[in-house]
Amino acid sequence: MSVFLALIGCRSEAPYVVPEEPMPANTVLLSQMMRELSATPGFTDALLARLNEGGKKGPALMTPALMKRLRELILGKDWQALDRFPGWTMQEVTPTVGVISRVVKHPDTPPGTPSGAPTETWPNGVDRGVIAEYLDLGAYSPERVETVSLDAPSTLPELSNATLVTTLGAGVVRGDVANPKLAPMHSDSQRLADVLNRLGLNALDGAATVTAEVAGKTATTPQALIQALMETGHTVTVFDSRYFANFGHFHFKGQDVMMPFFVNSQIAIPGTKPVFGRARSLLVPVSHAEYEWEIRGPKVNADVSWYFGIDGRAEFRTMDTLDQAWVLGRHAHEYRDADAVEVTRLVGKFLIMYVHQHLARPDLPFGGYYPLGVCQDGVAAIENKMTGHDTLFPNTADGALFDDPRDAEVNAMMLAIPKDRNGVPPSPERIFGSLPVTDFNLITIPGLAADLDAVYGAWQDGSLERTPSWIRKMTLRVVGATALVLLAGVVLWRRRRRQ
Repeated sequence: MSVFLALIGCRSEAPYVVPEEPMPANTVLLSQMMRELSATPGFTDALLARLNEGGKKGPALMTPALMKRLRELILGKDWQALDRFPGWTMQEVTPTVGVISRVVKHPDTPPGTPSGAPTETWPNGVDRGVIAEYLDLGAYSPERVETVSLDAPSTLPELSNATLVTTLGAGVVRGDVANPKLAPMHSDSQRLADVLNRLGLNALDGAATVTAEVAGKTATTPQALIQALMETGHTVTVFDSRYFANFGHFHFKGQDVMMPFFVNSQIAIPGTKPVFGRARSLLVPVSHAEYEWEIRGPKVNADVSWYFGIDGRAEFRTMDTLDQAWVLGRHAHEYRDADAVEVTRLVGKFLIMYVHQHLARPDLPFGGYYPLGVCQDGVAAIENKMTGHDTLFPNTADGALFDDPRDAEVNAMMLAIPKDRNGVPPSPERIFGSLPVTDFNLITIPGLAADLDAVYGAWQDGSLERTPSWIRKMTLRVVGATALVLLAGVVLWRRRRRQ
């Protein structure tokens, strides 16, 4: 048995210690907040209950398995693991989502209707409740023909911090306040987002046609409105933007709480061999991707975005809350003129495709978030169409669900991008392309910049290596454990035989 223990000892090294410094100004790690609060009765469960409420740039579907893991780390005071939560590969995440995706709605819920939504249908059978649940149309009705003028300023309410943040107690606040640069345009931005969503819905069978008008030009599609704005003296730029996704949007005692969602990239970090001689895997924070329209001109000054979010909505939205500093941000691509019109056309196609999906599959939990993709999928598909490359990770859409012939163009685009459901390691191009910066020195998540530097260098000089998948790891562990048990048995047998 002494030989067995010696073998374990000679193969083990000191585990990696996640750095806690340096941190950006006015920011604390999640672990630092929970060190203070985990002893407060009931607070951990109250905080976890907030994490599945969606919101801007929510990256993660908190399945029961993930919730259980997070709760265990907090209650077990495993602060090291908490600051790299969950650290799983996408192959490990996928089964946990598959379980919840098979959940059946409450038996009292009428078929084809999200819980709590109206059950009225149009004459052609389209469920009004599904439309209301997953597409924000503001004051515009799917059934009313009308012309909307953008010539006068919007009369919608201005942005209020009171509607953006929620006080949870014990010094914790959830939600981000208004962005002082963008908030003054909120009223016009919200109106433009509502109008673009409604113009996108014109493509739905049975929907009444709404027309947008600006300076004498008219439009009945999102791309036609962008063209009309350009023709009436407005500048329009469409940005393909990437950020570190803020998993929690928490603030503690007036400080931002750094709360990314880490995924195992299955890429080895050169020079690290903490356990059993194997290199440590690069854990990367999940990024958030969206398209953003910046419009400036004589009639309309607005900023809107589009992405498929954890709320199940693939829609135009306002983007006027203030991101925490560590989230950073980068424009991977910029589109103007005809390219801006084309990106808008494709986004409109994706918008109506997701409406079709919601109508056909209303039982999918979280509005299909994960099986129908996450924020990256649609952006990556359009990036691939526009540039010939896709540089986002992860993509989670189940290709088998994209089968509606009305959406043939975007279905083909979704099938053309890599998927990260079944354990195929992502390319380094996608890992680094997802980052919100190209200069790693700007990253303020402790320890991440050094890991990225090492991996990027290995990628460039051709020495990059992969770490084993979880299946291979389990196989190796079983084989290794069996061999060690057999060896220990042989040692004991020989000792008894000598005696």
